[in-house]
Amino acid sequence: MRTRAPLTAIAALFVLTACSTGASDDSAAQDPSPSPAEIDPVEISLVESEVGTALADAEGRVLYGFTKDKDAESVCEADCIATWPALTTAGDVEPGEGLDASLLGTTERTDGVTQVTYGEWPLYYYVGDVLPEESNGQGLDGEWSLVAADGTLVKDVP
Repeated sequence: MRTRAPLTAIAALFVLTACSTGASDDSAAQDPSPSPAEIDPVEISLVESEVGTALADAEGRVLYGFTKDKDAESVCEADCIATWPALTTAGDVEPGEGLDASLLGTTERTDGVTQVTYGEWPLYYYVGDVLPEESNGQGLDGEWSLVAADGTLVKDVP
């Protein structure tokens, strides 16, 4: 009986450690946005998405604006940011062909992270977009839209 108690404690510790490790791996795999350290400088380009020409990152993943954001300040936090990860940077931002460099900028989020902006819009990904040029988030909740080259939100879907 005395030998079982230490073995039970060791087994419980092993199970807790294994569960803990698996949880962190799953959460990392679900985050589609690249970390700022992975991409420096951040490059913004234009792509032909399913609903028209829109801003995208260097890999062709489209970027969205949130109608509740005002004056380049993000209000997307908590559950919102889990579904709509911010395009962030730890360095420079470069405009691709056809983009207006004067519209490109950054803003500091409440968590201290630097988010890329275009025009008055902080830029976001949508977790439902898996492939380049997908735009599954277009028009969701009437608040999310692709961002056009002129800095406006793409409201009409062809």
